[in-house]
Amino acid sequence: MAKHLKTPIRAKALLFDMDGTLLLSHAVVDRVWRRWANRHGLDADVILKDAHGRRLIDTMREVCPPGLSVEEEAARLDLEEREDTDGIVAIGGALEFLRALPADRWAIVTSADARLAAIRLGAAGISMPPVRITAEDVKSGKPDPEGYREGARRLGFDPTDCVVFEDAPAGIAAGHAAGAEVVVVASLLKPQALGDAHWITDYRDVSVRMDDEGWLIIE
Repeated sequence: MAKHLKTPIRAKALLFDMDGTLLLSHAVVDRVWRRWANRHGLDADVILKDAHGRRLIDTMREVCPPGLSVEEEAARLDLEEREDTDGIVAIGGALEFLRALPADRWAIVTSADARLAAIRLGAAGISMPPVRITAEDVKSGKPDPEGYREGARRLGFDPTDCVVFEDAPAGIAAGHAAGAEVVVVASLLKPQALGDAHWITDYRDVSVRMDDEGWLIIE
């Protein structure tokens, strides 16, 4: 376990990505995209370099071979992802960390659609929060900040008063673009590649409490 928090962080609310941030599902994403790439003679490593943390449809628009329907291919992969929960588990300490949060102070902002999010959260034993932003809720996926701005709005806070927990470059960029502080969960990126960013290896590294002024303190 390790962490790099430059100072205790104050926030009114916390916004969490799902895959790679609250639960481990990278292996599922890799399996599904590699099968698809092999079927079409494409380089899976090139696709996966940018696929993590983004909406499936956005990646498919960039890599789908001519002559194939982007929507149909994305639907097939979405079904494969929903049917594959092998190895999905909560990231260390995530369940305890979330239980310490008031329900109206956190949200999930994920690139997965609502059905896939429910399946993966269920597989990991994580309860769906009252506020969640899924792929269907935004016009532009990560790295666009729309999802994080909407999550903050639904909770009733300005994004600049929120902390985003993310693991993938697209989501990290989205959190910064929304104006939030970002803590990187180093499940995908290695800590040595994160420079001076806030980062944790998992939630056993950190604690959260509420101060007398109603701010959440992460340390």
